[in-house]
Amino acid sequence: MTCTESRNGTRITLEICVDSPAGIGAAITGGADRIELCSALDVGGLTPGGALTDFAVARAADAGIAVHAMVRSRSGDFAYDTDEIDLAIREAIMLADRGVNGLVFGAARSGEVDVDAATRWMEGVRGGIGRSAALVFHRAIDLVDDPVAAVDRIAALGFTHILTSGGAPTAGEAHDVIAAMVARAAGRVEVIAGSGVRPENVAALVATTGVPAVHASASGIMGERDARVVAMGFASAARRTTDAGVVTGLKMALDNKSNVRQ
Repeated sequence: MTCTESRNGTRITLEICVDSPAGIGAAITGGADRIELCSALDVGGLTPGGALTDFAVARAADAGIAVHAMVRSRSGDFAYDTDEIDLAIREAIMLADRGVNGLVFGAARSGEVDVDAATRWMEGVRGGIGRSAALVFHRAIDLVDDPVAAVDRIAALGFTHILTSGGAPTAGEAHDVIAAMVARAAGRVEVIAGSGVRPENVAALVATTGVPAVHASASGIMGERDARVVAMGFASAARRTTDAGVVTGLKMALDNKSNVRQ
């Protein structure tokens, strides 16, 4: 079994999250199979703007890859009020109208999947976009008390994918939980492993969990050229950006049979 194949022989999808035109270009150049489009990756990703979405959809179409777009209007937790859910529905419809292939959303409250909020969002999106799209429950699942049991709730809601680090800060710390989530999903929903995924650990992650897809920022540190920008609070001193070389490294690791535990 090569690392481009999961335990059942299907090819592993490499998804790269990006938040800029440069990041989109780097992901495509490096060989990503899919883009997750966001803004503000430094806070875990927020809803991208319309112009950036148009740019990503056009570039991805030229490259023959899909775009999933984040639906998250603010940073912080995933306990949303009624107005925020209404906004998330409108944002999702806007993104779908601009041609994205999938929508990424999650809601959690008090250690559980917020079924009421997620149901309202799902119903609004399905009624508003008028076509099929991948529906991804994002890492809000990593804030629930039992992410394995939560797989059943998310599958029942109709989500097609779950993005998770297994409830740990990084996926590498929770191989056993992610493997249990894959087993629990039993093909009803696709589990994507993300957070801290790098070329040096992706092979072991796939081999031990059986995930059919991995998610990474593939970023490198890019120092801010103008110290005044940092001093004024417009950027962090260690700003990160998508690195085509890291994307290629992930792709190569997924193609390297010697990295996979048999």
